[in-house]
Amino acid sequence: MLIAITLLVIVIGSVVFHLFAPWWLTPLASNWKAMDDTLTITIVITGIFFVALNLFVVYALWRFRHRSGSGQRAAYQPENRKLERWLIGVTTVGIVALLAPGLVVYADYVQPPADAMVVEVLGQQWQWRFRFPGEGGKLGGSDSRFFAGNNPFAIDPADPAGQDDILVTSNELHLPLGKPVKVLMRSHDVLHDFFVPQFRARMNIVPGQMSSFWFTPTKPGRYEAMCAQLCGVGHPAMRGFVVVESAAEYQAWLKQQPSFAATLAPPPAAGGQTLASRGKALAQSKGCVACHTVDGSAGVGPTWKGLFGKTESLDDGSTAKVDEAFVRDFIRNPTARSIKGFPPVMPKIDLSDEELDALVAHIKSQANP
Repeated sequence: MLIAITLLVIVIGSVVFHLFAPWWLTPLASNWKAMDDTLTITIVITGIFFVALNLFVVYALWRFRHRSGSGQRAAYQPENRKLERWLIGVTTVGIVALLAPGLVVYADYVQPPADAMVVEVLGQQWQWRFRFPGEGGKLGGSDSRFFAGNNPFAIDPADPAGQDDILVTSNELHLPLGKPVKVLMRSHDVLHDFFVPQFRARMNIVPGQMSSFWFTPTKPGRYEAMCAQLCGVGHPAMRGFVVVESAAEYQAWLKQQPSFAATLAPPPAAGGQTLASRGKALAQSKGCVACHTVDGSAGVGPTWKGLFGKTESLDDGSTAKVDEAFVRDFIRNPTARSIKGFPPVMPKIDLSDEELDALVAHIKSQANP
């Protein structure tokens, strides 16, 4: 009887908790109410089965409980064809009711309307990058052999369609309100997943494959985007933002972003400034900016603003001045020492001597930006 009472309490508690739980979906900010409806159907069907099966077990435990002195014994019944048919039929109906709405919604989810604008999302440990077609309305071709510090999208420089592609190397994406968006996704390294909870939109990004979905943002605002697949030690830092705004505000932002042709142009300055510029591009291509900021804001790692020349406390209780030797040693072997207050999660990145010089020059240039 104790087991029966415990199961009954669990069933009642589960239903009450679900009805009054504060943890629920974030407010919808896209056209995908069908996602919420499908989830509701799933919860209702699985909830009915959960309650029905557990109440049946409670009834069976009570009805057929052992009674001392009754002399009753359980009867062995090898099979019950009628009961089996009922169980198969009910289970089949339940599974169909679960799968059918999801298949219908998914079929629509990967079939964007003809007038949808296109944006490419590029995932790399541990940051997001974005690419828009230029005035030609077509993205340029890309191939891994073209990947370089100044070409993280690996766009084919010989493809005329790619010269006017608009590149966004920050973690912030702007989109116009009420315009359907087709999202193309690919990964530079490992499995990622681009997810904006308010849009109910997400998709795995498998290395070597191109995946896509579409949505229409319906409410202006600034929404957090995240990686929904564990992609390494810096996974929690792989966050970004999607800003939904008016068409005029979106166009103004888009005009501020560089084209692919502009990123290929040589730096205008010479000497140390050129080296620092190369280091800035390298920080983008290697994913350093996912953990280190240059504006003083908090991150997984220390901000580079004002870092060079500063004396830092280390986890072992010692202190060290952040000079060129310290920066070089830290980049070469990041786990040898760790700065107090920051987790030792920085991966070891293979850099040539020239790349290391450029990256150090860029960090040094942020001492007094």
